[in-house]
Amino acid sequence: MTAALHLAEQGVCSTQPNPRVGCVIVKNNQIIGKGAHLKAGEPHAEVFALREAGANAKDADVYVTLEPCSHHGRTPPCVDGLIAAGVKRVVVAMQDPNPLVAGNGIKRLQAHGIVVEMGLMESQSMALNPGFISRMTLGMPYVRSKIAASLDGKTALKNGKSLWITGEPARLDVQHWRAQSCAIITGIGTVLADNPSMTVRLPNNIRQPLRVIVDSRLQTPADCKMLDITMLQASPVLIAYASDVNNRVASLTAAGAELLHFPDAKNRVDLTALLKNLAQRGVNEVLLEAGQGLNGAFLQAHLIDEFILYYAPKLMGADAKSMFVISELTDMSQATDLQIFDVRQVGADIRVRAKPIRDC
Repeated sequence: MTAALHLAEQGVCSTQPNPRVGCVIVKNNQIIGKGAHLKAGEPHAEVFALREAGANAKDADVYVTLEPCSHHGRTPPCVDGLIAAGVKRVVVAMQDPNPLVAGNGIKRLQAHGIVVEMGLMESQSMALNPGFISRMTLGMPYVRSKIAASLDGKTALKNGKSLWITGEPARLDVQHWRAQSCAIITGIGTVLADNPSMTVRLPNNIRQPLRVIVDSRLQTPADCKMLDITMLQASPVLIAYASDVNNRVASLTAAGAELLHFPDAKNRVDLTALLKNLAQRGVNEVLLEAGQGLNGAFLQAHLIDEFILYYAPKLMGADAKSMFVISELTDMSQATDLQIFDVRQVGADIRVRAKPIRDC
């Protein structure tokens, strides 16, 4: 199963909207077939493993990181291939949360006399597909908030300047998080201050994520980098807004953006509605790269599933901008408690990954 999980990791940047899945076929204590799902519309992991195993797959054991599919999508059901090959046993790390499968694949295998064992390295398999699981069970993508800050938690100088807080190795590390995300969300403040492109800048990158601007009053310049024709050819841009007092919908649409009208009761962008819309588009994982305002809005709405915090060995002082603008807290019980699950050095900087601790 460890080998199958390593195979599944090959699709971390390319399988969207599908899950990352790996499969290994074993007979007489020897691996005779292995495969990974690498791209939506292409064969699933089990298909590649069965092709490699050939006729030897009869009476073999199959280790797969996700329950084999039992429905017709872009490709035929994997359970049919396993049944036809005559495998003896299928060891599954986790059940497929997709309602179209959700145990049906296991039942079909068992109905044909194939032994099915569940739960081996389940947590590791779930960690590979947090966005797919969230989308299938909650109708929401998995949101990571990436923030670069000084050791005293500041993200920009008072005048807005922030280039560069962290070093080049940390900035390269961020590119990998972008590459595995289905969408990148930023705010109008970041667009106006930094004019970013928000694209993946890695050699041999095969996919650019969807780019989203949260812009309540539609202030996005039509000539910003994100709407440059070469950037739009790389990936589309959505602009979520609440009001259009300056009648800019037409000009921004003409510039190539897709406009989404999601006002909330305070005439700001309804972030929950935006995330649900992204989930409906097949977005599994979102990387939030924004300033203190939008970060604070996501935090207060409890919409952040994971924080990726890069701390640079710098001190920027009390007047510099903070990570989050939120309502004043009056008691420590109101603070957001985090569980830190990974800490490592990236160049001269420290990367901390943490999840909010939520009541069940």
